[in-house]
Amino acid sequence: MIHTIIGHVMISVGVIFLFLGALGIYRFPDVYNRLQAGTKATTLGSFFTIVGVGVVNPAWIFKTAIIAFFILLASPISSHALGRGSYKSGVPLWKGTVFDHYRRVSKHGNVEDE
Repeated sequence: MIHTIIGHVMISVGVIFLFLGALGIYRFPDVYNRLQAGTKATTLGSFFTIVGVGVVNPAWIFKTAIIAFFILLASPISSHALGRGSYKSGVPLWKGTVFDHYRRVSKHGNVEDE
């Protein structure tokens, strides 16, 4: 009984994070900000939703834990690859961007002099 309530609360928290992530993807101005919203909020939302399903149905907890672990690993890595590929292919930053930290790093990983 108590695990069902905890599971439903976790699923609800996950759905809220997924909604906020989708709202961020819709509202943010450029690819890089959208990647940030899509990665952080939807990774956490997916994690809570999937683990909540495992808590509601304890027979699935091992399978949901493996899926949640894979999402926690794969989502940030894929987001980083998409962001770096976008930057290297010339996708422009938002016009309101104050500082481009990545531009300061040279090809060898050293910070360039300004």
